[in-house]
Amino acid sequence: MKTIKGPGIFLAQFLRDEEPYNNLKGIAGWVADLGYKGAQIPTWDSRVFDLEQAAESKNYCDEIKGTLQEAGVEPIELASYLQGQVLAVHPAYETMFQPFFPPGLNKEQRVAWAEDQLKKTVTASVNMGTNHISCMSGGFAWHMIYPWPQRPDGIIDEAFNELARLWKPILDMAADHGVTFGYELHPGSDLFDGATYEMFLDKTDNHPAACLTYDASHFVLQQLDYLEFIKLYGDRIKAFHVKDAEFRPDGRVGVYGGYQPWNTRAGRFRSLGDGQVDFKRVFTLLTEADYDGWAILEWECCVKGPEQGARQGAPFIVDHIIEATEMAFDDFAGGETDRDRNRQILGLT
Repeated sequence: MKTIKGPGIFLAQFLRDEEPYNNLKGIAGWVADLGYKGAQIPTWDSRVFDLEQAAESKNYCDEIKGTLQEAGVEPIELASYLQGQVLAVHPAYETMFQPFFPPGLNKEQRVAWAEDQLKKTVTASVNMGTNHISCMSGGFAWHMIYPWPQRPDGIIDEAFNELARLWKPILDMAADHGVTFGYELHPGSDLFDGATYEMFLDKTDNHPAACLTYDASHFVLQQLDYLEFIKLYGDRIKAFHVKDAEFRPDGRVGVYGGYQPWNTRAGRFRSLGDGQVDFKRVFTLLTEADYDGWAILEWECCVKGPEQGARQGAPFIVDHIIEATEMAFDDFAGGETDRDRNRQILGLT
């Protein structure tokens, strides 16, 4: 077994237009002072990262790494959630997703832009010396999640055929460069649970670059067994978001949320330790699955502020990281043995 690295932190939710949160040097110093040792970097936020430069220049990437390392923080990986989301979009959602891509693009231009961005993230990862990219899949069928009206035969298969067609060249490029994509199984994308992930793997011939970024919080909101998920797919998990959540249904709202804001939904994201995720069991199962990546705080909470969430997150993660044992606890009671002795013990001689 291997020891999980950490604590790490995803920078995206903490960035804003005031110091120290508006530039890489400032936020790196801030997270380091809180005890974080690694940073997951959003590739769409120019306040901390220029994807175009990173894809073209290893020197630029060395500067990024130098800025982080000067503060005592390692670059964990690049994240391209927004670009992945808009690679595949049903027309009903295109207007709402428009802030995720440059204005004025038609459908073909948007798809081409997203593919280019994701491929540039692969090149940038190589230049950064990282080997995993967290993302969302995008999708075409989310509006049909509930089977009413009845879904026409073959329509989900067609959606996944197209999703696989769009992702296949990106995954091929990633594999050629020793990089994996970790799909965060996320409502709003067509890959949102184990079943949909398996459908995608089937369409991509179990592509070696089509991996997972694990986040139990999204499974709590779906009422999916997030512990069993690790047992099923642990060999595909390459990144781990440590994010808490709770699900408290009542007579008014349940899994679907009743169109309510986050604070009055049955399923809510919470700061670490304030929700229902059994992190002791999560860390145990990931350790047993030989996960040797980072435990990365992703802060999203509708009650507690980001500074407090970040401040409390680092020691929470440290307390849950298991220093994987290299010896059996009962070795002291053992002794040398051989086949003849074993046969004697069994009464076979």
